[in-house]
Amino acid sequence: MSSLANKQILLGVTGGIAAYKSADLVRRLQDAGASVQVVMTPAAQEFITPLTLQALSGNPVHTQLLDPEAEAGMGHIQLARWADLVLIAPASADFMARLTQGMGNDLLTSICLATAAPIALAPAMNQGMWRNQATQTNLDLLIERKIHIFGPADGGQACGDIGPGRMLEPLQLVDAAASLFATGSLAGKTLVITAGPTREAIDPVRYLSNYSSGKMGYALAEAAAEAGAKTILISGPTQLKTPPRVQRIDVTSAQQMFDASMAAADSCDVFIAAAAVADYRPAQVAPQKLKKGADESITLTLVKNPDIVASVAALPKRPFTVGFAAESENLLDYGRAKLVHKKLDLVIANNISDSRIGFNSDENAVTVIDEHSNHELSQRSKQQLARELIALIARKVTAPTQ
Repeated sequence: MSSLANKQILLGVTGGIAAYKSADLVRRLQDAGASVQVVMTPAAQEFITPLTLQALSGNPVHTQLLDPEAEAGMGHIQLARWADLVLIAPASADFMARLTQGMGNDLLTSICLATAAPIALAPAMNQGMWRNQATQTNLDLLIERKIHIFGPADGGQACGDIGPGRMLEPLQLVDAAASLFATGSLAGKTLVITAGPTREAIDPVRYLSNYSSGKMGYALAEAAAEAGAKTILISGPTQLKTPPRVQRIDVTSAQQMFDASMAAADSCDVFIAAAAVADYRPAQVAPQKLKKGADESITLTLVKNPDIVASVAALPKRPFTVGFAAESENLLDYGRAKLVHKKLDLVIANNISDSRIGFNSDENAVTVIDEHSNHELSQRSKQQLARELIALIARKVTAPTQ
């Protein structure tokens, strides 16, 4: 079975007899490694109960546009940000028509309007409805809008007709969903990504560090591997699991991260410095634990750590080099100054003073800064954001040189 490890799939269920397959689909998505939340339209609840899908998914089933239990009642925004993929299976002719018109008159259509995640439809309807010119016109417009269409299959239908309109089987839908993440856009490329904090020893039990969780760097490593790249993750101390198909190198201090980065950067195509590296370290590390004395204060002398991303960008045979600018003020000014001063190809700037997207958050919002422009990516899950950033980097790396 294809892998959907660590993916967050929002399964939309609309009205149609094929809704009975949605129960099996929930389980198959979970078997492939996905976390699943379900949204049902009123018509879907005539064919299968929310309780069934809640029991299978392990999560409450969402049915209301304005959810009194959600923050500020805006459940559709929370779900839109949560999803790595919105998969509607079955997708009825009515739902396709409403989505084409940009309607947001129920929870599922509102999520589709609000999400930055890819959307996929698994159509299921009578063969005459599928062949109808209105449905085919809607289909063409949805495809033009980059919505993915899985199926339909051809065969016998519940009404007795034979023809196109059967929803694909659950395992086929799992394979189709997994294929959206395995883009191959960086096949044959090698990416090196730094992630997490560093720790700068004061004595055998104390150190200087920061609040970085490593989540953004790990999400980038996962997205790079999905895109077909040989991916090397140089990680400071974190509690995160190594993403599938990623080679992880564990380090502790900034100097160790520098040494590992310089060794790997010489033969890579892209270097992404997502780690929160300590700028300074104690000039001397006490060989024994420092004891509390009578003085009210102590003084530590700090010295600068090597600048990893600038050193990589200065290599004679430099990779495409991407830096992060985690700032609490003057985000764009500091980000562009970093781009110019360190001679980087891209800077990804984010505002760490915003508690919704700061260190340890599962979501982020960034501005991508290059030589010519600023490109904002609004708040979404770090997994979603990572895939979009990797896609953007892939386009720049593989673009023909002028």
